[in-house]
Amino acid sequence: MISQIVLLVVLGLGVTGWFAGRARARTLYSGRGSLAAVPSYHGWHVALWALVPALVVWAAWAGIAPGLVRAAVLADPAAASLPAFDMERDAILAEAQALARDPFTGAFNPQAEQLAPVFGAIQTRFGLIGAALALLVGFAGAAWGYTRVRSDFPARTKVERATLLGLLLASLVAILTTAGIIASLLYETGLFFTHVSPIDFLTGTHWAPRVGTDAELGKDFGAVPLFWGTLFIGAIIAMIVAIPLGLMSAVFLTQYATPTLRKWLKPMLEILAGIPTVVYGYFAALTVAPQVRDFAAWMGMANPSTESALAAGMVMGVMIIPFVSSMADDSIAAVPQAMRDGSLAMGATKSETIKKVLLPAALPGIVAGVMLAISRAIGETMIVVMAAGAAARLSANPFDSMTTVTFQIVQLLTGDQEFDSAKTLSAFALGLVLFIVTLALNVVALRVVKKYREAYD
Repeated sequence: MISQIVLLVVLGLGVTGWFAGRARARTLYSGRGSLAAVPSYHGWHVALWALVPALVVWAAWAGIAPGLVRAAVLADPAAASLPAFDMERDAILAEAQALARDPFTGAFNPQAEQLAPVFGAIQTRFGLIGAALALLVGFAGAAWGYTRVRSDFPARTKVERATLLGLLLASLVAILTTAGIIASLLYETGLFFTHVSPIDFLTGTHWAPRVGTDAELGKDFGAVPLFWGTLFIGAIIAMIVAIPLGLMSAVFLTQYATPTLRKWLKPMLEILAGIPTVVYGYFAALTVAPQVRDFAAWMGMANPSTESALAAGMVMGVMIIPFVSSMADDSIAAVPQAMRDGSLAMGATKSETIKKVLLPAALPGIVAGVMLAISRAIGETMIVVMAAGAAARLSANPFDSMTTVTFQIVQLLTGDQEFDSAKTLSAFALGLVLFIVTLALNVVALRVVKKYREAYD
């Protein structure tokens, strides 16, 4: 509650600073060229000085306060009877904190009920201290910014530099997040490879993760069946469905459909991208998979399974049709009209123009769409869980049940797991390999796009 009030007050302070700075700048205006920046920039300068320092202080206090609250609670006489064992004490403190936040929460430990009022009081006290600091800094910043409102002050330059810094920090978030993901994967994968040889992991054909001694684990962590299942379902079967249908739909929508028909068909096609994957999983498990099983039985297969790579791959292909279609649509539409007119003027038919001129010229966008679709497909989980099965099988028969890397990662990391065992750590090794494969696909896509863009620019 205190956090919301502080944020509202700080926001109100920023709005007040904007109006005050702009109003003061207007009083200094005496004709064209009398101000170094328009009044609104002076308002933004004051508002930034009110908002940014206050929010920084409040964020820093939010990171520091939990440790201070914990220390104050432990120093209170009510905490004198807490057990000395750290894990048990931490559990009681966590329960007391939950009770202080929501008194209607049930308590398992009587000591937590005794500490809950203490926890609530100390949290409120430190919250008020943080709020006072943030508001004090906000008022001080607003006052400082207000004193800078002068006719010769370059407010526009200052505001634009602050905006540029904000954009830079926003871009660094994505970069640092990627770096953090890579670092965590590399660290956990390194721990896994202290138990299992990388050669056994990358070349083994038997996947049956279990807990055991290092000498026994190598033969049970062969990930080749998982990699094959991922590529077979996501990059072969799904692409056989998605690429022709997506490309043909893009050609139809851009070259043959009337504007009215395109207006209705394109949004309907792109709705496929917004359907939750669990819905596709239900569709695959309840509708497509039984049909695939019946078809396999009609072909003479003995005891065909409802779970199959074909059922999962087909539904996955339908799911990623919008990725291929939208990118191809935009790329074909971006081909200069002069190229179309020139081909038709030379006597080429419409179909020949599409095959010989439009598709080659739009190839960079088409390839980018296909690579994006493949990356999306190999990272899919729910459809595989519900339609492909959990068997790590190295088979080229699309009617066999198979599993993928993503399904195994989910299975290994859910439930009560020991995070120091090779069985659990193998999920991070699988994730690292999947990340490298996706990165390689993007590199290939960029090289193809660059090559053909140079050819058709």
